[in-house]
Amino acid sequence: MKTLFRLLLLIFFFNNNIEKAAAQDKPLSEQLAKTVMTIWKDSLSFKQGKPAQWAYEQGVVLKGIENVWRHTGNGDYFNYIQKNIDMFIRKDGSIRTYNLDDYNLDNINPGRIVLALYNALNDNAKYLKAVRLLREQLNYQPRTHEGGFWHKKRYPDQMWLDGIYMAEPFYAEYAKRFNTPEAFDDIATQFILLEKHTRDPKTGLLYHAWDESKKEKWANKITGCSPNFWGRSVGWYAMALVDVLDCFPKDNLKRDSLISILKRLSVAVKNVQDPQTGLWWQVLDKKGEKGNYLESSASSMFVYALAKGVRKGYLDKSYLTIAKKGYAGILKNFISVDSTGQTNLSNVCSVAGLGGEPYRDGSYAYYVGEPVVSNDPKGLGACIMAAVEMEIVADEKIGKGKKVILDSYFNDEKKKDEVTGQTLSWHYKWEETMDGGFSFLGDIFKDYGVNTTTLYEGPTAGNLKGGDIYIIVDPDIPAENPDPKYIEPQHVKAITDWVKAGGVLVMLMNDTGNVEFDHANTLAAQFGIQFNKDSRNRVEGKNYDMGRLAAPSIIWSKAKSIYLKQICTITVTPPAKSILTDNGDVIMAVSKVGKGTVFAVGDPWFYNEYMDGRKLPTSFQNFTAAQEWVQWLIKQVPAKGK
Repeated sequence: MKTLFRLLLLIFFFNNNIEKAAAQDKPLSEQLAKTVMTIWKDSLSFKQGKPAQWAYEQGVVLKGIENVWRHTGNGDYFNYIQKNIDMFIRKDGSIRTYNLDDYNLDNINPGRIVLALYNALNDNAKYLKAVRLLREQLNYQPRTHEGGFWHKKRYPDQMWLDGIYMAEPFYAEYAKRFNTPEAFDDIATQFILLEKHTRDPKTGLLYHAWDESKKEKWANKITGCSPNFWGRSVGWYAMALVDVLDCFPKDNLKRDSLISILKRLSVAVKNVQDPQTGLWWQVLDKKGEKGNYLESSASSMFVYALAKGVRKGYLDKSYLTIAKKGYAGILKNFISVDSTGQTNLSNVCSVAGLGGEPYRDGSYAYYVGEPVVSNDPKGLGACIMAAVEMEIVADEKIGKGKKVILDSYFNDEKKKDEVTGQTLSWHYKWEETMDGGFSFLGDIFKDYGVNTTTLYEGPTAGNLKGGDIYIIVDPDIPAENPDPKYIEPQHVKAITDWVKAGGVLVMLMNDTGNVEFDHANTLAAQFGIQFNKDSRNRVEGKNYDMGRLAAPSIIWSKAKSIYLKQICTITVTPPAKSILTDNGDVIMAVSKVGKGTVFAVGDPWFYNEYMDGRKLPTSFQNFTAAQEWVQWLIKQVPAKGK
């Protein structure tokens, strides 16, 4: 018996160690996401012994989880997000524990996640009502005389850096989604006013808050500013800048003002980075003073903002070195793995504010005296965001400088937006986030450094020039578009010449009755490819195995099992070759012509419905397949000068 017991014990420890090792093979973003989903398995209840409340911390940590979902296509993350939000959103769109009359900007922040759910799901009426409720708060939020939002109604005349992150990214995402461009001037005003009133001319840093009345005990009687530069508050402001700029119209004159603010702030942040560790201090300008410490949430926020600022082209590339040094410091000083295999984040300031009861005076002693904890949701959320951003940094060199063009001329279906009434081009579009969109595929291209563009005109030598990959997907038929644009001889010539010169053409068709074949086949014929007027893999209900195919090793090594539904087959003649044949049917083909490459399959395939992990069983690997496919397309682009 003793021998058997020892053997079982050995097996247990062996398996446990394997699981721990496997966990550490995951990127940090996924390790920390697992920590979140373990600590708060059932609900995001951050106060021990009390039920979960609608709070800004939810928005921060769930935004981190959302970024991991979009970066991995793992539906478990989406399900976790939806479960936690659905605890609060009632069928009528009201929000449990939320009180609009508080006029508290903190309560706006989780609205970003509600908006993400609205954008992803077809059954979304309650989410629309909820985001409208939160947007309504901003209509009546008390303001300073210059138009700046009070942080909370109970803090009259006060603007806090924290409030910028709590409200403005949601405000911007709402304005973009629901076509209210006039809101962007107001959004920019919030950043401009806070910088105007809180920026220290000597260091360039921003004080935590500003009181217009100058009556608050913590307020400087001349400037109205609070007395110190709290790291996380500046981090909130920096993250808000780069997130808002994602949505900001390029023709808005205040966009350049926001980029200029980001540049000025980045200089100040760089100047107070600890040279030894690459990290940032709880009170930014008081390195080494008694009680001060290197703080993980602010460090994560700065890494995120600087790395994203470089990736988006707002900041000079030299700031990526600053971000990398900061991230290395986070890994070395704040990240640890415990005996259970759980990855943990230390050195998070639990909370800091101003005023209230008991009174918070904003002094140096106050900031360094607040509790320092591990695995705080604000720190975890920020660190997950930073980790995802740095993981993109590692990937984007794969296709840096390349450009992919998505056709929206031959595939130009229109629909009226149910809320704005706008007529939109839809179905297989980069920014389309519902089932039939290409937002996940577009993000994969962007993660690999590829610039995603859309062509709304017929292809010519001129508008294809500079493009490396050109995707034609599901050309219209009259039933889909009463004014379909067909692939004509001039288009065939322009595309063929472009391929011969080194272009990579992707033709993603559809099954019979859902796509225009005759004109499309005049183009495909130039490369030895013909799409057949048939339909196979007609999946019935949830019998997903009817769409299962083995991924061919010529392109895929990690993805083994892929899903394609309702596809047409292909006939190939040289120079085209089948790379996937199933039961005698050619499913995928590749053709090499001149310096270029053509990839063909009889389905739009990589659209969100079968990429985002919400529908397909985990035995299918379409997201991984898309990542490998995009890398393969990039590799087909000839090196410059060859």
